Amino acid sequence: MADLKQFAEQLVNLTVKEVNDLATILKEEYGIEPAAAAVVVAAGGGDAGAAEEQTEFTVVLKDAGASKLAVVKAVKELTGLGLKEAKDIVDGAPSNIKEAVSKAEAEGLKKALEEAGAVVELK
Repeated sequence: MADLKQFAEQLVNLTVKEVNDLATILKEEYGIEPAAAAVVVAAGGGDAGAAEEQTEFTVVLKDAGASKLAVVKAVKELTGLGLKEAKDIVDGAPSNIKEAVSKAEAEGLKKALEEAGAVVELK
C-alpha cells in the first residue's frame, strides 16, 4: 500500500511537461489515450490546483511599441507568415499571434517579441 501512496504522490507532483511526456508514453507504448492519462493524473491527488494548471496559452500582441518594423519582422519570422500578413497583425494590435501553444513556446515567443520592442500578453 505504501508503494501506491508514494506513486500517487509522484503523479500529483508532476510538472506540465512531465504530464505531457507521460501521456505520450502511455499512448505510444500502451495504447492509452492522453485524455485518459490526464484523468488518471487528476484523480491521483486531492490538489485541484495542480489539475487546473493551464497548459495551452495564447500569445497576444498588445502593442507594437516604438520599433514597429522590428516587431513586424519578428512576427513574420515567428509565425511563418508573409510580410503583408505580419504587418496586418501588428497594425491590428491587439491581436493573437499564436493560439493553443505550450507554456515554453509561449514564453519564447513573448521574449522574442518583447526584445523587438512589442508589448505582449499570455492568456
